[in-house]
Amino acid sequence: MDLLNTLVDKGLRRELPSREEALAVLATSDDELLDVVAAAGKVRRQWFGRRVKLNYLVNLKSGLCPEDCSYCSQRLGSTAGILKYSWLKPDEASQAAAAGVAGGAKRVCLVASGRGPTDRDVDRVGKTIEAIKEQNEGVEVCACLGLLSDGQAERLRAAGADAYNHNLNTSEGTYGEITTTHTYQDRVDTVQKAHAAGLSACSGLIAGMGESDEDLVDVVYALRELDSDSVPVNFLIPFEGTPLAKEWNLTPQRCLRILAMVRFVCPDVEVRIAGGREVHLRSMQPLALNIANSIFLGDYLTSEGQAGKADLDMIADAGFEVEGAGTTTLPKHRADALAEAAAGAAGGCGSTASAGGGCGSHAEAGGGCGPCGGHAPAAETAPETAPEAGPESGTAADGVPGARTDLVAVRRRGAGTELAPNA
Repeated sequence: MDLLNTLVDKGLRRELPSREEALAVLATSDDELLDVVAAAGKVRRQWFGRRVKLNYLVNLKSGLCPEDCSYCSQRLGSTAGILKYSWLKPDEASQAAAAGVAGGAKRVCLVASGRGPTDRDVDRVGKTIEAIKEQNEGVEVCACLGLLSDGQAERLRAAGADAYNHNLNTSEGTYGEITTTHTYQDRVDTVQKAHAAGLSACSGLIAGMGESDEDLVDVVYALRELDSDSVPVNFLIPFEGTPLAKEWNLTPQRCLRILAMVRFVCPDVEVRIAGGREVHLRSMQPLALNIANSIFLGDYLTSEGQAGKADLDMIADAGFEVEGAGTTTLPKHRADALAEAAAGAAGGCGSTASAGGGCGSHAEAGGGCGPCGGHAPAAETAPETAPEAGPESGTAADGVPGARTDLVAVRRRGAGTELAPNA
């Protein structure tokens, strides 16, 4: 079809599609779906070959966030039965990270719940980064600690951080409908601070919160304008105990169209399938690898992913290969630009705009490197019982065909417990 040929040509030239073209991808029919995937796959292979980058989450501090993000199981007022614990010690975090690295993860994402880090928190995370890098040669570390104050991004980079995650989540026009305790601009400011400090910017979105096609296109165009190196695409997991618990709006076909639109708009960036892929893509996850070049291995922050071995088998069976530690993920022109920015950031600070609040994204709800970090007090133990199981496999939730509430499993392994991580 002419639309797809045009989008492939633009993607190979790194040319921005028109908004009408991006919207048209989301409006394609199921009969056209494999053509859409194949077209996006041509762009993906041009810039990333058949490599799949593996990322691993370490939840440094879980639960009781003071922010009111409607999608998040760690939000203020959430009754989701998640693990709650205070800061992991550097050696505990390093041990958790080792499980992911042993499974093939190239990047470790350090996440902490809360509004944003204090300077003491940044020092603590810095020691954790140093411990992980000492024990795992060549591993990349991405921090996700929420809204940053001036100078904090530089301190994280000095401690060895390679990247910083802070997701935009949805369009600026509808942001106030999902969060009231901080603004969309707060998030933009933090991404800009990370970029200015020479950190690789990781920023993405959450799909499935009731947004329109126009909202999805708006946020992806904003991510391109921010020049994010990696874009996590998250699919809402409607946790019981959160305001969006009944939002079952996604099908596997819809998820593939969203991923394809992201690839066409951001052709040469790391597109990562993040939280919710098991719940919403389900058996079509291998098909999504033709569009995205990055996934999380094993568990998320407060929800369980599929077993790490199943992820590795899926990659191999689909004809892809795990990206090795010695391979540069980004295409040369982006890697060179990032290196130049890092070299020139020695005396810089982040955005000129002040940071008024905001939390990072939450991987269980759709979150990239997860939530933000911070000030909220944390309980020390996990709840004793899990929430009630959802409907039987294959049933619909609130009349939405294909909703699989039985796949929403609260995370009870890994960090904060004596059980081995799922990697």
